[in-house]
Amino acid sequence: MGDLAIQRALITGGGSGVGAVMARMLADAGVKVAVSGRRTDVLAEVAQHDNIMAIAADVTDETSVRDMFTTMVETMGAPDLVIANAGMAESAPVGKMSVDLWKRTIDVNLTGTFLTFREGLAVMDKAKPGRLISIASTAGLKGYAYVTAYCAAKHGVVGLIKGMAVELASSPITVNAVCPGFMETPMLEKSVANIVAKTGMTRDQARASLAKINPQNRFIQPDEVAETVMWLCSPNAGSITGQTISVSGGEA
Repeated sequence: MGDLAIQRALITGGGSGVGAVMARMLADAGVKVAVSGRRTDVLAEVAQHDNIMAIAADVTDETSVRDMFTTMVETMGAPDLVIANAGMAESAPVGKMSVDLWKRTIDVNLTGTFLTFREGLAVMDKAKPGRLISIASTAGLKGYAYVTAYCAAKHGVVGLIKGMAVELASSPITVNAVCPGFMETPMLEKSVANIVAKTGMTRDQARASLAKINPQNRFIQPDEVAETVMWLCSPNAGSITGQTISVSGGEA
């Protein structure tokens, strides 16, 4: 762990997808990791690693997020890395989007990131190197049809990290967003299933329609995002703050 600036991490949405990959990669590097989420079964599977513990929490609930950090501090100590990874996306054209879908998308993706960062910052040591990282999306950098609520939420996350980075610039704590394109995760499979149900495409056709959005004509792999996070956690990344790092194969 000598090549990392951090020792303890908390990852929301850490039970599956890129959250689980990041947790295991950090844990293999010697970092003590707390993974959180609402699905205790998948959290327990990730927490089989000696360096990983599971904490059930709901990022949309203020008290739950605060309790999540209290549990971590009491069990393994305060984090110096907080990764806001929990997210969700549902598709609907604006004209048919319900207020419930809008609110749910904003609550999980934007408010959840805000609460995670606010409560994480409250327990972090402001005198030591620290990292606040959001796993955002290229949807925070551009627009996509039929997921406008998700785009709005992720654009909000980008604004949040830029503002926080300025507030914390005099401290050794950095704030950044990693913005993957379509990534090979369970969330991608939900998007594929939705396309199949609504268009009549085959699964392979639906996957191809999404993969071609990436100029490299492929899906981003979770390991690529996790490695980007590892770089942000290196001592030499201390001046990287307020940035949106696109991991998207050149997607504009």
